Amino acid sequence: MRTLNLGILAHVDAGKTSLTERLLHTAGVIDAIGSVDDGNTQTDSLALERQRGITIKSAVVSFAVDDITVNLIDTPGHPDFIAEVERVLSVLDGAVLVVSAVEGVQAQTRVLMRTLRRLRIPTLVFVNKIDRGGADPERVLRSVSGKLTEAVIPMGTVDAPGTSDASFTPSMAADPAFTTRLVDLLSGQDDVLLAAYVRDETAVSYDLLRTELAAQTARAQVHPVFFGSAITGAGVDALIAGVRELLPAGEGDGDGPVSGTVFKVERGPAGEKIAYVRMLSGTVRTRDRLPVRSDAEGKVTAIQVFDRGPAVRSPAVTAGQIGKLWGLHDVRIGDAIGSPPDSPANGHHFAPPTLETVVVPVRAADNGAMHAALSRLAEQDPLIDLRQDDLRQEVAVSLYGEVQKEVVQATLAADFGVDVTFRETTTICLERPVGTGAALQIIDTDPNPFLATIGLRVDPAPVGSGVEFRLEIELGSLPYSFITAVAETVPETLREGIHGWEVTDCTVTMTHSGYWARQSHSHAVFDKSMSSTAGDFRHLTPMVLMSALREAGTQVYEPMHGFRLEFPADLLGQLLPVLGRLRANLSTPVPRGMSYVLEGEIPAASVHALQQQLPALSRGEGVLETEFARHQPVVGTVPTRPRTAPDPLARS
Repeated sequence: MRTLNLGILAHVDAGKTSLTERLLHTAGVIDAIGSVDDGNTQTDSLALERQRGITIKSAVVSFAVDDITVNLIDTPGHPDFIAEVERVLSVLDGAVLVVSAVEGVQAQTRVLMRTLRRLRIPTLVFVNKIDRGGADPERVLRSVSGKLTEAVIPMGTVDAPGTSDASFTPSMAADPAFTTRLVDLLSGQDDVLLAAYVRDETAVSYDLLRTELAAQTARAQVHPVFFGSAITGAGVDALIAGVRELLPAGEGDGDGPVSGTVFKVERGPAGEKIAYVRMLSGTVRTRDRLPVRSDAEGKVTAIQVFDRGPAVRSPAVTAGQIGKLWGLHDVRIGDAIGSPPDSPANGHHFAPPTLETVVVPVRAADNGAMHAALSRLAEQDPLIDLRQDDLRQEVAVSLYGEVQKEVVQATLAADFGVDVTFRETTTICLERPVGTGAALQIIDTDPNPFLATIGLRVDPAPVGSGVEFRLEIELGSLPYSFITAVAETVPETLREGIHGWEVTDCTVTMTHSGYWARQSHSHAVFDKSMSSTAGDFRHLTPMVLMSALREAGTQVYEPMHGFRLEFPADLLGQLLPVLGRLRANLSTPVPRGMSYVLEGEIPAASVHALQQQLPALSRGEGVLETEFARHQPVVGTVPTRPRTAPDPLARS
């Protein structure tokens, strides 16, 4: 059978988990449809998910459509858990983006669609909740076309929207309006089709148009739109047929070299690691030894694959499938299994967290247990990014929002028996060099206490380029292990710059080097006191690098979120002063009927305050969309972050 790894994505409360339940029921996997409100759905298995009625962790279930096995991945809709969505993107063959027929396109919908289109992931749009009061499929279709992409086509019509009798009728060949829309959309993406249609309209048959629709959908050039209701089942059969016809399923090369991606790691009942792997090529069998990184490997002790529901025990997982692997003790999210995959979906696709907070145990005696528990959580969500402050004996975690903080707190209490509180949430800034700086420490010369000579230069680099390490020394003039020690220590050191924030967008160049070769006293064994080691270079690098960085100087940047705010027109005078106090940069308000639309940028530190104040300021009618936009230089008092380790320059 062919396999299709399908992601269900949406803004929170659009109904994607309910749609997952309906798909499983329609496919005959489950006998009864679970309810998000009742906490008995297949994919929301965590106790906290059932209590809150939201998806926090991605989950995989499977069903069959004719000759295709669909591995369906339900993802969180709340923006605080966008990291879960990011990890899923690397394993998808296609996606269904769920939009509410009542609320329409929302902030997270736009973020998700932009990313899906950028990564060219074939995507169908499903407009859900056509049975709800206030449902307006035509308005939502216009919104999808205007806010997400113009390359959309409705795949049918909705009858009696906003009522319990709402239904969806797929368009067929006999519908001339649908055929015309197909020709207009598809020929705009394909010159050959356009030329054929211009020469002879009758030569472009309906079957040819459907074939071309599937081809362009598979290339993520167009996005068919289906309508329905996950609660009543209206339109779901048509959606399943669309998944079968329009999204690309494949068999994969089970005999090829082993290659896969770990997109999720969880712990089993006994604390063992379980790796979720999308196999791109080859076959992994029980007892196989697998390299998971250049410095780690593991022996597979058990395998499960997804087959018509939850995962079941299997002797192997093969290309195209998603499997759960036991025995890879050192595995981490993002690791390659076997040969590294060559996939444009690898890497970061959403902005990193812009907030952080210090976690404090209620009972001081739980400090060690808290750190161990947070380390477990960081395995499952690397973007938590634990920062251990050894000087103050504190642990800080990165956050996307306040809801994530509540989830961390509840998880620590429920799963680990550790009660915690949090310090005030603060913004994560970054530093960029503003000039060029250089420093040199020479071997056997004060104040250098190490048997190494290192010269480093720091130069600014383009925004978004990260940190690059270069060599200006002659190759062969320094043992490779010593160069590696410097190259690995540079990014570690730059995690805390002059003001304590991570330094980025710079080039670090090694300009000088020197060492004492391996030697000993006459007729004696190796003497470390007179021979350079990689440790000398690893310890000296922070001292030299921070000296160069001090000479270069850095500018602190704070994260800014772009926002779009729609509110009643008569409240403009009340909102503008509030936005001013929150340091928002505003465009000119645009009238839209009885409302105004206001766009601009606002510091990430002010977003939560605006969200809290908006309901009262707008009589509950304000609609706010925000997402990370960029970093801008801090004006005024420069915020500093306490260092988690002693300043390396204190040694000199």
